[in-house]
Amino acid sequence: MMTCLGREHEIDGCMNSLAPRPPLVLHVIYRLAMGGLENGLVNLINHMPVGRYRHAIVCLTDFTNFRERLWSPAVSVLALHKQPGMDWSAYGKLWKIIHDLKPTIVHTRNLPTLEMAAVAALAHVPCRIHGEHGRDIHDAYGASRKFLVFRKILDMAVQHYVSVSQDLEQWLQNKVTISPQKVTQIYNGVDMQLFYPNRQIGREDLPHEFASLDQVVIGTVGRLQKVKDQATFIRGIAALVKMDPILSEKVRVVIVGDGVLRTELEQLVRESHLTNMVWLAGACDDIPRLLQSMDIFVLPSEAEGVSNTILEAMATGLPVVATRVGGNAELVVEGETGWLVPAKDPQALALALLTYLQDRGVMLSHGEAGRKRIQEEFSMKVMVEQYLQVYDRMLGDFSSLSGNSKKKACLGTGDQSATVVH
Repeated sequence: MMTCLGREHEIDGCMNSLAPRPPLVLHVIYRLAMGGLENGLVNLINHMPVGRYRHAIVCLTDFTNFRERLWSPAVSVLALHKQPGMDWSAYGKLWKIIHDLKPTIVHTRNLPTLEMAAVAALAHVPCRIHGEHGRDIHDAYGASRKFLVFRKILDMAVQHYVSVSQDLEQWLQNKVTISPQKVTQIYNGVDMQLFYPNRQIGREDLPHEFASLDQVVIGTVGRLQKVKDQATFIRGIAALVKMDPILSEKVRVVIVGDGVLRTELEQLVRESHLTNMVWLAGACDDIPRLLQSMDIFVLPSEAEGVSNTILEAMATGLPVVATRVGGNAELVVEGETGWLVPAKDPQALALALLTYLQDRGVMLSHGEAGRKRIQEEFSMKVMVEQYLQVYDRMLGDFSSLSGNSKKKACLGTGDQSATVVH
C-alpha cells in the first residue's frame, strides 16, 4: 500500500478559477530522511518564493520525521514502499500519482529514481529533470559500465540534468556522454541565519564536562557508513596523539551521525585508547548547535558529490580538513579556508589537524575566510534563483502564454493532495 501524508490545506477550486494555479513540481527521491540530498531538497522547497511553484515529494521507499522540516503545510509527502529489486507495483503507483496530481515538472534525483523519469515520460509529463547529487553507493567513482549504459538509455526520458558540482557535471558529459546543453551545474546553498558561529552556546550541547572552552573540539557529521569513512578520522586522531601525547588532554572529538558501522566504530575507539577523547553523538536534529560546539570540521569521505556539511561548517566559521574527492576541492580553498588530504590516509589527516593545533591564528583565519566564501558564493538565495531559472526555462515564459490549450500543456491543474493507492 502507498501512504500519503498530505497535510490539510484549502482547495481553491482552480478548475473554475480564471487564474491558473502555480505549476506543480513533483520531486522523486529514494527516501526522505537525514542526508545531504534530502536537506538540499527541503531547503529548496522552503526558500522558493511563495506562488511561483507548488511542490510534492514522492519517496520510493518511505519517510521519517525529517519531513517536519518542511515549512509549508501544503507540501504533500508520499511513500511508495518500493520493495528491494524490481518492484513493478512502484511504477503503477507513480503513474497514478502523476494522473491524480498532474505535475508540470517531475524532478528525479540520483540513480535509484532515474527510471521513474521514464514513467513520467510515458505519462506525458511536460518537463522532466534529473538531479545528480552524488554517485551511487555501489559505484562511488561512477565507472560501472552497467550503470553507465543504464543512464544513457534513460537519457531519452530526461530533458535536462542538474549537477551539484563541477565534478559531477564533467562526469555526466564525459563518462555518461550527456550533451553539455542538457546539463546545468548548481551548488547547494546554505542558510546563514541558521548556521553561524556561536561557540559558547554550542558547547552547552556537549555532554557534561566533556569539553571546556580551552579545549579544541574536532568534529564530523555524516551517516556511519563505509563511504563516509569515519574510521580514518578515528585513526587520524590516534596518529595525532602519537605525534604529541599531550594532545589527548587538549583535544576532544565529536562524531555526529548513526548507521550500520556504529558498533564497529565504537570498538575502534576503544582499541585506539581514545575513549575519553571521543563522543559518538548518534543521529541529532540540531546540527547547527553541534557545529557551533566545534573548532575544526573534518570530512574524511572516500567519495562525495558536494557536501552540505562542509558548506554548513564553513558558514559556522569552521576551518575544514577534507579528503580530495568529488566536489570537496570546489568548496575548500586549500591554505585559505582549510586543507585537502588524500582519502584513507590517517597520517596526512593528522598532520593537517596539527597545523591548526600549533597555530590557532591560522585556524581562526581559515574559519573566517570560509564563512565569507559561503556568503559570496553559496548563499541560499543564489541556489534558489538558479533552480528557478532552470524550471522557468523548461516551462517557457509564462507571461507570454495565451489560450487555454497552451495553459493546459504547461500548467498542472491537479490538487496536491494525493489519493492513497492500494
